[in-house]
Amino acid sequence: MGWTIHPVSDDERPALLDLWVQSWSEVYPVIDFNARRPWFSSHIIEWLSEGGFCYQAREQPSGRMAGFVMVKPATGHLDQICVAIPHKGKGVAAALMGEARRLCPEGLHLDVNATNSRAIHFYEKQGFIKTGEGVNPSSGLPLYRYHWQP
Repeated sequence: MGWTIHPVSDDERPALLDLWVQSWSEVYPVIDFNARRPWFSSHIIEWLSEGGFCYQAREQPSGRMAGFVMVKPATGHLDQICVAIPHKGKGVAAALMGEARRLCPEGLHLDVNATNSRAIHFYEKQGFIKTGEGVNPSSGLPLYRYHWQP
């Protein structure tokens, strides 16, 4: 099974929002991500207007959205990398990270919730180094700051 990676179009955003809600709800079931859907929809629009990119991985041959990544080349900030539940552990995140690195060859930085051990393991496996700590402004949860440089 493989993936094609390309920008998310306006008409594909509802599927992206569904994927975001489902994936994050699995990680943090006590948080109502469906209620945060309007915020994330606005966030995507703002992100794109500020020079950010949103790329998706589509499963081949089915064409279903398997995941997406949001990255801002001007700053190297990776805002989201999200994988559909049936595709977790199958290389989608690594393929999306490859796209993020292509868009930001000078390096990437991100914040990750400190309790999201699966994501932390993934980022460290991808060569990211923990550089600090903070607090997630939306959830109030502790977070770690990570950086990758080629």
